[in-house]
Amino acid sequence: MTRSWTNPLRDPRDKRLPRIAGPSSLVIFGVTGDLSRKKLMPAIYDLAHRGLLPPGFSLVGFARREWEHQDFGELVHDAVAEHARTPFRESVWNRLAEGIRFVQGTFDDDAAFDRLAETVHELDAERGTGGNTAFYLSIPPWAFPIVTKQLSRSGLADFDENTWRRVVIEKPFGHDLASAQELNSVVNQVFPEESVFRIDHYLGKETVQNILALRFANQLFEPLWNAHYVDHVQITMAEDIGLGGRAAYYDGIGAARDVIQNHLLQLLALTAMEEPVSFEPGALRAEKVKVLGATKAVGPFDETTAAGQYSGGWQGGTKVPGLAQEAGFAKESTTETYAAVTLEVQNRRWAGVPFYLRTGKRLGRRVTEIAVVFKRAPHLPFDSTATEELGENALVIRVQPDEGVTMRFGSKVPGTTMEVRDVTMDFGYGHSFTESSPEAYERLILDVLLGEPSLFPVNEEVELSWKILDPVLQHWAKRGVPEPYPPGSWGPPAADRMLERTGRQWRRP
Repeated sequence: MTRSWTNPLRDPRDKRLPRIAGPSSLVIFGVTGDLSRKKLMPAIYDLAHRGLLPPGFSLVGFARREWEHQDFGELVHDAVAEHARTPFRESVWNRLAEGIRFVQGTFDDDAAFDRLAETVHELDAERGTGGNTAFYLSIPPWAFPIVTKQLSRSGLADFDENTWRRVVIEKPFGHDLASAQELNSVVNQVFPEESVFRIDHYLGKETVQNILALRFANQLFEPLWNAHYVDHVQITMAEDIGLGGRAAYYDGIGAARDVIQNHLLQLLALTAMEEPVSFEPGALRAEKVKVLGATKAVGPFDETTAAGQYSGGWQGGTKVPGLAQEAGFAKESTTETYAAVTLEVQNRRWAGVPFYLRTGKRLGRRVTEIAVVFKRAPHLPFDSTATEELGENALVIRVQPDEGVTMRFGSKVPGTTMEVRDVTMDFGYGHSFTESSPEAYERLILDVLLGEPSLFPVNEEVELSWKILDPVLQHWAKRGVPEPYPPGSWGPPAADRMLERTGRQWRRP
C-alpha cells in the first residue's frame, strides 16, 4: 500500500517531483562502496533538501566495518558535502541525521541480520516509518541469493496489507540468459515481482524520459517515425576514460554486458516502441516488452558486429596505458572494451531499418546519444554540385553530457547561387529551462519509496535483452582476443567496416 501526499515545502511551480512517499526507511547494503558514497547518499540528501522525504525517514547502512552510528553519520555527512547537487545546509542535514543508523556484519552472519531487524523495528517505533522498508542491494551479484535469503530468514522481507517491503537491485542482472533467469528466480522466491526494482540509472535521466515526450506529445515526429522515412538509428554510449581501478571487476564482463544489455537496449525500446495507451507502468512496460520481443541481432556476426580492446598511446596530450597494462586485467583476456552490434526490430513499423548500438572506453569523447537518421529525399531538383555538401536529415537526442535535441537539415547557403548545406537547430535543457534537473538517482530512489515502477525493467525485459545479446556473445567467445584500437579514436576498424558494407558511416559526435 503506497501512501503519498502533497508536499507543503515544495515550490508549487516545480512539477517534476510533485509527491513525497509516506513513512518509510531505506537500508543500503554495500553502503561503503563508491556508488553509495557518490550517488545514493547524496541523492537522499538532495531529496531531503527539497522537502521530498517524509519527516521520519530513516537510513540504515549495513557493512563489515566496525562503526558506531556517529561514525557512519560522519561518512554520510562527508559524502553529501562533497557530492550533493543541492547546497549543503546544516539544518537539513541535522534532520536527516536523526534517522541514520549503522549495523555491522557480513552477509552470512545471522546475528547481524537479526540486529538489522531489531534496528528497523526500533526505527518504526521511534520515528514512525510505518513498517515500510526498501532494501538497496548495492552489492556484487553473487551476494544477491545470500542477502535475500537472510532477509527472508530474519523476517525483514515480511509485510502485510498495510505495509510494504521492496528490494532494489543494481545491474548487472546476470551475465547471460540462464544466469538472469536463475537470479530472477532467487529474488522472486523472497520478493514478489511487483516489489522488485531493478535500477537502470539511465532511465532516470531527464533526457531519456524526454524521448517519450518528444515522440508522443508532438504531431511533428510520429508520422515520420517508421521504415518509410527512417534509414537507420544509431545509439551510442562512449566514454573517454579507461578502466583504471575497475579493471579486475570489468575483466570477464565487457562492454556489451556492461552497457548494451541494459542501458542501450532500454534506449532502443523507448525509441522503437509503439505509443502506450497510457503512461501507467503496466501499459508502458507492455510496449517495451513487445518491441524487445521483436528485436533480433542481425548476422553474419563477423560482418555485422565489432569488438575491440583499447591499446596504449596518447590521448588528449596524455600518455595512457593500454588494456593489457591496466592493473588487475589478465594479459590474454578476450574481454572487449568496445562493442558494436546490428539489430533489427522485426515488426511492421521498423522492418528493414538497422539499429546500430555501440559503446566503448577510451573513445573520442564522452557522449551518449540516439541519432535517428532519415532517408534522403527521393528526388532532388538541384544540380549535383548544389547538394554535394548535403547529408541525411537527422534527429539527435543527446542524453549526456549536453542534454538536449539537435535537428540536422539542409538549408540554402547565402549568395547568388543555389547551394544547399547541412545546418543544425539545437535545443538544450540548460538554455530552455531555469529549473535544474534532478539527478537520476534522486528520481529513482523517490520512485522506489512511492512504489512507482514505470522506470524499472521487469523480469521479462531483462530476459528478452539477454536473448537478443547472447548469440553475439557466444560468437565472440570463439574469436579470441578482440581487435585493438588506439585511445582517442572511435573504435576498431571492424566497426567502420560494419557500416561501410551497407554504404553508411558512424556519426562522429
